[in-house]
Amino acid sequence: MKNLGSLMKQAQKMQENMARMKEELDNMEIEGTSGAGMVKVTLTGKGHARKVTIDPSLGGADDITVLEDLLVAAINDAKTKAEQQVQEKMQEMTGGIQLPPGMEFPF
Repeated sequence: MKNLGSLMKQAQKMQENMARMKEELDNMEIEGTSGAGMVKVTLTGKGHARKVTIDPSLGGADDITVLEDLLVAAINDAKTKAEQQVQEKMQEMTGGIQLPPGMEFPF
C-alpha cells in the first residue's frame, strides 16, 4: 500500500505542475513578425491570438484597425477548429475512453 500512496502523491504533484504550466503558457506572450516588422502577431504560449499590429503605411488607419481585429478573430477560429480535430483524433486513439478530470492533451 505504500507504493499506492506514493503513486497517488506523484500523480497529484504532476497534476499541480500541469495546472501551473497551463497558467504560465496562457500568460506567456510570443510575438512573430513578417514584412520586415510591418505585420506583428502576438500569441499566448497556448497559441491563442492576443494582438495583431499592421503598419499604417500598408493602408488607411481606420481600415487597419478593422483588419487587425479580423485577423485576431480568424487566427483564434482556426486554432479552435484545430483543437477540436485534435480532440476527435485523441478520442479515436483512446477508443472513446475519457481522460481523468484535469488531464487535457495537448495543453
